[in-house]
Amino acid sequence: MARILVVEDDFMMLKTVEHRMKNEGHEVIQAKDGQEASKLIQQQGATIDLIITDLLMPFMSGLELINLIRVEYQMKTPIIVLSKVGNEDTVLQAFELGADDYLTKPFSPNELFIRVRKQLIKR
Repeated sequence: MARILVVEDDFMMLKTVEHRMKNEGHEVIQAKDGQEASKLIQQQGATIDLIITDLLMPFMSGLELINLIRVEYQMKTPIIVLSKVGNEDTVLQAFELGADDYLTKPFSPNELFIRVRKQLIKR
């Protein structure tokens, strides 16, 4: 079992990801935006095994969150991006900032699970 932080401002998307991860036996921590996620990471960073984040969110974007995690917090926790934004520049920027994987919405929950499992095995 892993502790997974899901950062998503769309309630239905958040519940979809949470449901799939819980069905696989993982514990899910939720944040509705990057700012809330940042506070959770400051409090529980060492106990979070993987982060799944959207990019387009209020207060702090997913790209800003990735940069904060990698640069300021110096965390190596795997990060998977789930986003409607699939243009090459954004995908490349996410990887350059430190994302480990990227899925474009809409996505298959089964594919997400496989990618989560792959990142947890690498960790």
